[in-house]
Amino acid sequence: MGCYSPRNVSADSFAKALLIAVVHDPASALYSINRLTPELLCFFLPESKRNLVEAELQPHIAKLPRRWDSILTEDPHSFGKSHHALAKTLPGLLGTWEVHPGELVVDLTGATAGMAAAMALVSRPFTSQIVLLMEGEGLATTEGESVTVSGRPRTWAQGNPWDEEASQARREAAAVFNQGAYRAAGGLFRKIESLISGGQKPLYHALGDLAEGYDLWEKFQYRAGWDKLKIALKALELVSVWGGPPGLASMLSTVKANVGFLESVVLDPQDAKQTMGHDLLAHAKRRAEKDRNTDLAIPVLLRALEAFAQYQLWKQFRIKTWNVQVDQLPQALRESCRTCFLDDVDGKYKLPLHVQFRALAGLGDPMGQTFLAEWAKMKPLLDAAQQGVLGHGFEPIKAERFRQLYDIVMKLTKVNEASLPKFPSMNF
Repeated sequence: MGCYSPRNVSADSFAKALLIAVVHDPASALYSINRLTPELLCFFLPESKRNLVEAELQPHIAKLPRRWDSILTEDPHSFGKSHHALAKTLPGLLGTWEVHPGELVVDLTGATAGMAAAMALVSRPFTSQIVLLMEGEGLATTEGESVTVSGRPRTWAQGNPWDEEASQARREAAAVFNQGAYRAAGGLFRKIESLISGGQKPLYHALGDLAEGYDLWEKFQYRAGWDKLKIALKALELVSVWGGPPGLASMLSTVKANVGFLESVVLDPQDAKQTMGHDLLAHAKRRAEKDRNTDLAIPVLLRALEAFAQYQLWKQFRIKTWNVQVDQLPQALRESCRTCFLDDVDGKYKLPLHVQFRALAGLGDPMGQTFLAEWAKMKPLLDAAQQGVLGHGFEPIKAERFRQLYDIVMKLTKVNEASLPKFPSMNF
């Protein structure tokens, strides 16, 4: 068998599920089954050998598996026919048996070249261990353990192909992360974690936590995201001490800054939070630039603008825009507030965005006064937003509208773009 060169592994682990080829050497198959004691067992054998399992193997299995089945190939020397038989049946069988990625062991000892190639290919998403019983004992010092099977010296060897493939799979998952698909990236890192050997698992577990943390943050679940990122940061800092992939250490500086930012959001006791405005600005920018979704970006941008107005009204004048005391407002706004902004559900006065800024202007706040000065430029942009798909219209908003409105918002809030939280890129 030259299709896979296994590593030294001195100790066996319990096999939840075993896929084993049987053609001419039932003694080797029996040795493997009794050594691994699988809970679930699937034989892969030629149609001409369909009776071999019950006649020569089953009576001698020391510990019978909880469930077992057989997959038959029409021609054991044909890769195409062997692959067809496995691809048609094995994934569904493993699904029925609730075998998860990393829980399948594959024994290629008795396989023909065509069967072995098919087994390696079809089982790849599920297996983290391949075993071989090789002829002779000369390889024992470098490739495995000397054993005796039916009086013949053999070498028992096993290895995990995912240990070599993990770096490429990691790069693919990192590319998904960099596209902003954090939940999908987390799933890919979790899958790699389940397939690789123990020494690499902490890295991929932490990367899975990291991706899930940013997914939670994108959904504005600040505390849950903060908790997840804190755990991931601590684990990745420990990994980086011992090396880790190139580029990990440089990424961690961004993650550390993000953890600090989320801490400021979560632990801020104020009823209106300025940090929320910064986060919403960054979120809107990501939707516009990374997703190219202007119709989603503009409502978030307007919510960011409102967050700054709410913060300023609360900080300077103790006005809650969602529960206004009318006598707190400038005299010119009190009557219109009484007549127009009473919520008939909860009986509270609530100010819309433009009135919040009129209140700030009337109270002498510079941001409110700048808003009024920029109103002639903003009004057409706000009208365009109202006619968007997520407003009250049926036409997508043009991308340049976002940039024009974004520039005005940055001018109003006096926010330096460099101060906005930035999500990291995985370059490893």
